[in-house]
Amino acid sequence: MALIIILVILGIFLLGVEIFLLPGITIAGIGTLLCCGFAVYAAFAGYGTAGGFLTLAAVLLLSIVMLAVGLRSKTWKRLALHAHIDGASQPSPEKENLGIGDRGRTLTRLAPVGKVMLKGKTYEAKSIDVYIDPQREVEVIGFDNFTVVVRPADTPAAEAL
Repeated sequence: MALIIILVILGIFLLGVEIFLLPGITIAGIGTLLCCGFAVYAAFAGYGTAGGFLTLAAVLLLSIVMLAVGLRSKTWKRLALHAHIDGASQPSPEKENLGIGDRGRTLTRLAPVGKVMLKGKTYEAKSIDVYIDPQREVEVIGFDNFTVVVRPADTPAAEAL
């Protein structure tokens, strides 16, 4: 009798693993079928028709209860992360009143991407063709999504392109 109870409990546990953790046909699903199937077979063989059907009913009932408890939203709320993200992506430099020709200084080396200070704010910037050392004056020559495209301020416009 203890073997049948252990197999039913193990089968129900593996069913939960199969449905909620490892969806698809995996070892847990096959283990569920083997454990519950052998438990029902052993109950029929050892305790007759009444014992077999009682075990089968217990397996079905426990499976339904496990699914109902597992699919309730409160069960997953206890397991879920409740952290809130308050950050936002940086606004586009074009919306920050930056324009082509504005000048600023590099804060880090642009190799080819780094940080620049323009109009008192820090932006991510990139240089198209040259590396630019820190604390060099740069000029805005364009925008690429959330990145400012710059060149050294002492480079003539025809040379930079």
